[in-house]
This record gives sequence, C-alpha cells and structure tokens, in this order.
Amino acid sequence: MPQPQLAAAPVGRVNSCQSMGAVDGPGLRYVVFLQGCPLRCAYCHNPDTWEFGGGEETTVESLLQKIRRCAPYIKKEGGVTVTGGEPLAQSEFVAALFAALRAEGFHTALDTAGAGSLAAARAVLAHTDFLLADLKFTTEEEYRRCAGGSLAHTLEFLDLAREMGVPLWLRHVVVPGLTDDAQHAARFAALCWRYENLQRVELLPFRKLCLEKYRAMGIPFLLEDTPEAGPEHLRALRAALGKLAAPTS
Repeated sequence: MPQPQLAAAPVGRVNSCQSMGAVDGPGLRYVVFLQGCPLRCAYCHNPDTWEFGGGEETTVESLLQKIRRCAPYIKKEGGVTVTGGEPLAQSEFVAALFAALRAEGFHTALDTAGAGSLAAARAVLAHTDFLLADLKFTTEEEYRRCAGGSLAHTLEFLDLAREMGVPLWLRHVVVPGLTDDAQHAARFAALCWRYENLQRVELLPFRKLCLEKYRAMGIPFLLEDTPEAGPEHLRALRAALGKLAAPTS
C-alpha cells in the first residue's frame, strides 16, 4: 500500500534580519524582513524588498536557530516581528514560522499592508499575537495611484483581524500635500474608529532617508521634490485621532 506523502516544509525568502528592533511592536524584538511586495508605494523606504526573486532562501528551522540566540533579550516583554516587503505574499511560510514561534513561547507580531488573499491572511492571523497594519490612504483612487493597492481590500483585511480579535496598531505615513490636510484627517479618523481592537495609531512623518538607495538602484523616487513632514503636518491628524495617536519622535 503506498505511503502518504508528507507535505514539504515551506521555504521563505528573507531580505534581512534585525536582532533587536525597538520600533516594530511592543518591547525589544527580533525583526524579519521578508522579500517581495506587490505594492509600489510612492514613499516606500525599502525598494530592495520589492522583487520576489531577491533575498536569501531559508527554512523555518534555520530562522528559528537565529531567533533562539536572542531569546534572553526578547522573550520577556518583546518577541518576533515579521515585516517586508509584504509578509502575506509568503503566507504559508509566515504561518509555519509563527506557529513554531508560539510553540516555543515567543510573542508574534505581523507588520503588513494586508496585500494578500483573505484566506491566506486568516491562516497567518491564527498564529499572530499582535498586528501592525498600514492604512496608507483614505480613498480608492489614492490607493491605486500612490500604492498600486486597494482601500476596499485593506479594509476587508482589517475587518478580518477585528473578527479574529487580534490586537491592532495602525500606521500611517504623513506626507505634506498628500496625507496631511483636514479632510484627509477626518476620513482617516472615521476609518480608524471602526475597529474596537485598535489600540493606537502611529503617525510616521515622511522622510527621504531612502533617496540614496533609489539612486543606487536606478529607480526614480516619485516624492523626491516633496518636503519632509514637520510637526505642523501632523496637527490635523493628531487632532482628529485624539488619544489614539501615539507620541512621535
């Protein structure tokens, strides 16, 4: 009688890792940057993570071996964050990694734009302790034009996270002339108030530290002539969000 075939362990592609990150979720965290992203956000700081064939191929176990070395620093109040690129583009790998991490007592956080199928997202969120999600724009047209994504799909993903009870932080890049006016702030706040699992909103001032990376890669940076965001550009959003808005550095 033929023996049943065992499913092959999923393999992922990793761009880089940061052993002790302090801005990617609660506490001190091991941060895994996965390779590949279907979006092309106008302000993306990591264009080197876009191509799906880049990075280094790795297994769950090989990544676990690296993470275990940091356990004394990250297990008590921190954990492991998987970001990108877009983690949901490698959903099978992330779900397997998170399941293994949880089995060893690590806290798991997913940093995502929600750009993947909802079925794939559900499988990952089932092993996710904490969600960092990008809510990039407030209209379908802006999402399509400035990110190559969909507001409707992003909200469906956030609805799923709410349904599954995953604690949520939302992130939003504040770009002068694009996402900083009072009308945008009101629309953004209205979207945020939909989610009772939302704990805080991180407003990220637009910066151009990535400019040299774009030039080195020969990729045009579409916001090269846009000024960086200052405190004045965050005021409307902070006022609309009230206590939900986290302090910015």
